[in-house]
Amino acid sequence: MGLLDKIFRRRPAGPDCSAVIAAAGSSRRMEGENKLLLPVGGIPVLAKTLLAFENAPSVGEIVVAVREEDLLTVGDLCKSLGLTKPVKLIKGGEDRLSSVLLAALECDPDSPLLAVHDGARPLVSVELIERVIAKARQCAAAAAAIPVKDTIKVAGADGVVQSTPDRETLRAVQTPQAFDSQLLRAALQSAKDASVSLTDDCAAVERLGKAVALVEGEETNLKITTPLDLLVAEAILEERGELG
Repeated sequence: MGLLDKIFRRRPAGPDCSAVIAAAGSSRRMEGENKLLLPVGGIPVLAKTLLAFENAPSVGEIVVAVREEDLLTVGDLCKSLGLTKPVKLIKGGEDRLSSVLLAALECDPDSPLLAVHDGARPLVSVELIERVIAKARQCAAAAAAIPVKDTIKVAGADGVVQSTPDRETLRAVQTPQAFDSQLLRAALQSAKDASVSLTDDCAAVERLGKAVALVEGEETNLKITTPLDLLVAEAILEERGELG
C-alpha cells in the first residue's frame, strides 16, 4: 500500500471511537455522597451515562475511571446493566487530567478517536454523542457547547470588575469532547508533564496550538454537582416521560 493509499484509505464501517468516562471525582458538593451512585430516573447517575454510550453506534468500547473504593460497586453496576460493549474499569488518578490520561492509555490502541465524557452528565443524548464524534472525524478535536445566557464579568482578586466580555462570543463547554486519539494522549501527557491544571480536555489540546471545533450542545445535558441538580434532572426526565 502506497503512502497516499494509507492517508486516504476509507475507514471500515462500524464503531471507530473509544469512550472515556471520567467518574473518579470526590463529589464534594453532594453532602458526602457519591453523586454517580445516586438515583436519577430510577437508576444510578453513572448507569444512565453508561447506557447512552452503550447505545451510541460510533462507540466500540467504554473505559471508566473511578475511585479505588468504588471499583467493585461500579463493576457490579456494569454487570447489572447487561452492557454488550467491552467495558473496562480503571483506578482514577489524583485529579481529572490524570484520570482521563490513565483511561486514554487503556483504550484500544487501534481506535482512531477518543470521546471523553463526565460520568455526572447522565442526560446526554445519543444524538449529541454522535454529532461530536462526527465532527472530530472531520477536524480531530470537537466539543459540545451551548451559548452563555448570563452576562459574564471578569473580576480581580479584590472583587472589582475588570471587564465584561461580549456574551455573543461566549460558550459554556460541555462533554462529550472527542479527539484524534494520538492527539489527545499527547496533549494530556504534555499538560501532566508541565504540571498544568486544566478543567477540561479541550484546554490540553488548545495548549498545543490545535483548534477545537464546537458542536451545538444541549441545555438538558447538565452536570450533576449539587442536590438541586438531581431535582432538575428528575424534572427533565419526567417531562420526557423517562422516569423509571
